[in-house]
Amino acid sequence: MSNLLVEVTEATYEQEVVNSPIPVIVDFWAPWCAPCLALNPALEALAAEYEGRLKIAKINADENVALRDKFGVRGIPQLFLVAQGAPPAPVRGRTRTRLQIEIDDLLDGMTKEQP
Repeated sequence: MSNLLVEVTEATYEQEVVNSPIPVIVDFWAPWCAPCLALNPALEALAAEYEGRLKIAKINADENVALRDKFGVRGIPQLFLVAQGAPPAPVRGRTRTRLQIEIDDLLDGMTKEQP
């Protein structure tokens, strides 16, 4: 896993996601999931592109059942944008281009909502 992607567990979720000063894309995945592994290169590229403005957190859905249940994850990969106490926003894109468009839209929406 790239050093730009942060591995998050139930023990580190509060520190890495909830208390993050920048928005976080949370990626629920599992090492046996081929679509999850196929998504990694796009996430690594986006982590480099948005470095300092967006964090990408990887949560192993098999090992972090409480977080999986908290987010209502029913299938993987499943992505959410989490930022400054706002409810998690689902991210549905699966290619780098679609993810980038969706992330830009979500980040723009967050900027417009701030006073």
